[in-house]
Amino acid sequence: MNNMKNDQEKIETILKDVVEHAANFFNGLEDRAVTNYAYNAPADKLPELGSGAQATLHHFTQYYAAGLSGSAGSRYLGFVTGGSTPASIVGDWLVSIYDQNLSHSKDSIAGAMELATIDMLKELLLISDDYRGTFVSGATMANFVGLAQAREWVAQYYGKSTALDGLFDIPPIKIVSGTPHSSIFKATSMLGIGRKSIHLIPCQEEREAIDIAKLQQFLEDNQQEPCIVVANAGTVNTVDFDDLLAIGELKKRYNFWLHIDAAFGGFAACSPKYLHLVEGINHADSITIDAHKWLNVPYDAAMQFTRDQSLQVSVFKNNAAYLGGSLDNPDFCDLTPENSRRFRALPAWFSLQAYGQNGYQQLIEQNVMLAQQLGQKIDDSSFFTLLAPVRLNVVCFAINHAVLTDETNKQFLTSLNQQGKVFMTPTVYQGVPAIRAAFSNWRTTPDDLAIIWEALTAAMPL
Repeated sequence: MNNMKNDQEKIETILKDVVEHAANFFNGLEDRAVTNYAYNAPADKLPELGSGAQATLHHFTQYYAAGLSGSAGSRYLGFVTGGSTPASIVGDWLVSIYDQNLSHSKDSIAGAMELATIDMLKELLLISDDYRGTFVSGATMANFVGLAQAREWVAQYYGKSTALDGLFDIPPIKIVSGTPHSSIFKATSMLGIGRKSIHLIPCQEEREAIDIAKLQQFLEDNQQEPCIVVANAGTVNTVDFDDLLAIGELKKRYNFWLHIDAAFGGFAACSPKYLHLVEGINHADSITIDAHKWLNVPYDAAMQFTRDQSLQVSVFKNNAAYLGGSLDNPDFCDLTPENSRRFRALPAWFSLQAYGQNGYQQLIEQNVMLAQQLGQKIDDSSFFTLLAPVRLNVVCFAINHAVLTDETNKQFLTSLNQQGKVFMTPTVYQGVPAIRAAFSNWRTTPDDLAIIWEALTAAMPL
């Protein structure tokens, strides 16, 4: 305990050291290797007494800090990884300082701030006001929560409750989608529905968007039983969008729960140029939005939205005498798998307040512009082939190689990423080994694009 007390007595000095460390990191971020493959971590063991916060910070700085990736920077184009805005970092630091437990909303103003943040996000993303929203850890958990509600909805159609009775007394649940994200498969596994319950409907030719006629035929053939339709508002490979308006029209004729995975594609609503892509999103029964992607707030943060919170509560309600909860007035612990959790909304609240709708419109439009410019360079190049139109912020392309295989694709990416100038990730698009470049960071500028293109061409074998 002595070290803890000593650290508390000099907390101001310690925090100044942390600020200096952070400033050094941010000031050197653009010169830092985007990825770091060569590092040797010391073989640390649990100390008996400990060395205190300042000495531990020095040890971390000396032996570990340089081994961390530059994923917060402007040329990390792997996965869909947003950087953190300055305001969101302020909020995130304060989350740890105030250390609020958001299992309940009544013991401080934190709960009201989270609900206000949800309302601001609905306004930003043009999600109608009759949805209720909750923060979760990421898009995987948001998809899990949405499909858990859908599972309960199907069970109630048969007069059962999976929350009470399990899955044993209802027929197998059918989930229908065109190009579902891997987290959908993971969620079905965790929910006991099973990965084999997913029925893949063919997509439109040379697209990842579901063929509406084939979807309608499936619904027609299975109209005697309810099902779950998972629609995409932005696929991972090519940011393709299902026709949400057309799927919404099908809801008038067929009995299905509509879950829309809009993890990052939902942010198209921030720009008048691209909001047409998400028209029809308000036909959904549940929606996934990821915050640590295009909202550019720190990990971990996402939101799930639902129109029928009673189903959500029936699955996740947390009855315990010491919690004092009411099912008529559910609290945060009644809405997701988590009971105790951090004040995830605060970084988003800071960023939304600091930059507003206009700031996010500029962020989205700049990222899309840069993605389109990279796509044009690729399309004009003899080195590469653009595999799909650049619809939003992801460029999907392949190298022009005499023998293009997974191995040659991997070798190219290894050569590219080891330069430390840019980081991209592999994929397979319509059977072709491919590469994804996802522009998601507020820092990325045309100057970065020049560096990215130079690194791409340098990685091509002679």
